[in-house]
Amino acid sequence: MKRREANQQLLTFVAGLAAPAALFGCGKSVNCNDVSALSAAELRVRNETAKYVENSPDPAKKCSMCALFQAAAPKQCGACQVVKGPINPDGYCVLFVAKPA
Repeated sequence: MKRREANQQLLTFVAGLAAPAALFGCGKSVNCNDVSALSAAELRVRNETAKYVENSPDPAKKCSMCALFQAAAPKQCGACQVVKGPINPDGYCVLFVAKPA
């Protein structure tokens, strides 16, 4: 087999592996950073008071595990009873309250 043919087969194989991953989002979490609809006061609460972040530094304290979190469809942003704007289920803020067991 010529080098060019081998390279083409390799590229075809890699593209075949990448296509399903693209369809399913590569398993990455949701991006809930669009806060363009929030007022300056709401942004202050979100960023300074609640200290909301997209990805929790503590796996035991994710927004999806918080009593204040309002879930949406899978792979979509949810909402919070206190923090305005889109909320990532994998996110975190200092207002975290564990759901009752």
